[in-house]
Amino acid sequence: MKQFLKDFSKLIKFRLTFLVVFSASVTFLIGSQVPINGVVPGIDWTNWIILIVGGFLVTSAANCFNEVIEVDLDKLMTRTKDRPMPAGHMTTGQGLVSGLVMGMLGTWLLGKLNIETGLLSVFSIFLYAFAYTPLKRKSPIAVFVGAIPGALPPLIGYVAAHGKIDQIAVILFLVQFVWQFPHFWSIAWVLDDDYKKAGFRLLPTTKRDKASALITFLSTLILIPVSLLPTFYGFGGYYIAGVSILAGLVFAWLAFKMWMNMDLASARKVMFCSFFYLPLVQLVLLFDFISK
Repeated sequence: MKQFLKDFSKLIKFRLTFLVVFSASVTFLIGSQVPINGVVPGIDWTNWIILIVGGFLVTSAANCFNEVIEVDLDKLMTRTKDRPMPAGHMTTGQGLVSGLVMGMLGTWLLGKLNIETGLLSVFSIFLYAFAYTPLKRKSPIAVFVGAIPGALPPLIGYVAAHGKIDQIAVILFLVQFVWQFPHFWSIAWVLDDDYKKAGFRLLPTTKRDKASALITFLSTLILIPVSLLPTFYGFGGYYIAGVSILAGLVFAWLAFKMWMNMDLASARKVMFCSFFYLPLVQLVLLFDFISK
């Protein structure tokens, strides 16, 4: 049982899946407080749980398909060779069936909330598994493509509660979309030697150089004004503005140091900062939105 749980956690990329579900669950709570025809619907906790379970299953399914497609490549990389399929603990057929079952069940659950949420979840699976995944070996454009399904969770969470895509939904999507770039590129910088074994080309210039570091730094600068859009458009207040500026400046400073130092230690700091930045900003936005 211990080995099974360990394998299952690696199969679904548990930490990544948790971050995705967390993002969607927070924006669901935001969407529940947005008036519909002048009436605030309030939080439906049953639907919130359905979103969490359905989102967990859909994200896990996308990760399963990704690992089925990349099983031979995962065998080449140190960080992925102990995943259940390349390690021989699971066949690709079992992985595929697991992904299909979780994908269909998760989509059905999200579709019960509303049809838009179900369709967005299907779009997310296909874009991540069948567009982003094969592009990783072809071009750095894969990061742009991957940033779209990576930014869909807050959109899915909001639409699950509110029922439609509006200005708030688009802004929530944009913040997470722009955040994806320094997040992706800092990880690619740290893991570049391992990624090269599988032929992945994820850095902006496909290698660790000044240009890649500069582009990563510039992406953190772009994130600052984008993170202020909630305040600019009136559904965020001064708390989220202040936190977004401070967190953005720390993020940008670390990326600047990476550009200056060109070393792994600096890149790791940018990577870890990206892990904390998003949940912090989303939680403060939720607090700010509800307290207004």
